[in-house]
Amino acid sequence: MRPITVMKIVAMVLFTGAFAMAAEDGAALFKKKCAVCHGAQGEGKPAMKAPSLKKTKMEASQISAHVTKGDAASKAPHKKPIPGLTPDAAKAIAEYVKTLQ
Repeated sequence: MRPITVMKIVAMVLFTGAFAMAAEDGAALFKKKCAVCHGAQGEGKPAMKAPSLKKTKMEASQISAHVTKGDAASKAPHKKPIPGLTPDAAKAIAEYVKTLQ
């Protein structure tokens, strides 16, 4: 059996930390960009006619495209791209939305 080197341990910690950071980034971005309409837990706000995002049937790639490109058939603000949202940020939000139960 080969001993685990310090470099391997550091690599594992950084790799695991990167996943945690990505999830946190998605949650933080969701809170900043989406929660006002869709609720803190993605439960939706019927008074605003903002749908629940929990258990959405949309794929993460569809969610990402929806917020970065907009959709003329949607109601505001989703008729147009969400301002200041990079593709990486949109992906993080989309991945976070897919975790909502």
